[in-house]
Amino acid sequence: MSEQAGIRTAKEAADHGLILAFGRLQGAANRLEYILGRALEEECGISHLTFEVLLILGRAGEPGLSMRAIAQEQVLTTGGATRLVDRMEAAGLVTRGESPADRRAKLVRLTPLGEETTVRASAIHVENIRRFFVDPLPEADRERFAEDLRILSHTARDVLPRLP
Repeated sequence: MSEQAGIRTAKEAADHGLILAFGRLQGAANRLEYILGRALEEECGISHLTFEVLLILGRAGEPGLSMRAIAQEQVLTTGGATRLVDRMEAAGLVTRGESPADRRAKLVRLTPLGEETTVRASAIHVENIRRFFVDPLPEADRERFAEDLRILSHTARDVLPRLP
């Protein structure tokens, strides 16, 4: 009998080990997102999503990234990425410039304020990650847990369709 056929009631579904494990992962991620995101907003005035885009741009360096690349990295529509970058540009965190490879294309890059904000927010974020994400885990399990998360993240990323 398949595992799927073994679920006969809503209670059995709710108590299924795999469903419980995934629910705990999702619940932990949602709660941590809220806790860490709120700290970034309160202490740096930026959302967690804005911070993630600052990190992506910091990692990319010069000459910057296209809106499409930002959208793909954050699993956003290109319209959603454009609206976010518009807000970031209005706040002075990023600028759009010409692409050296294609004069028609615009690339997004950090401004000096964006660089400074990324560094300041990172110090706060690292401390909160340590406090709420790392410290509660047994020390002996931390490295393996980080590797398991990397595997899950890359597997999910590779299943997603690429934006055209």
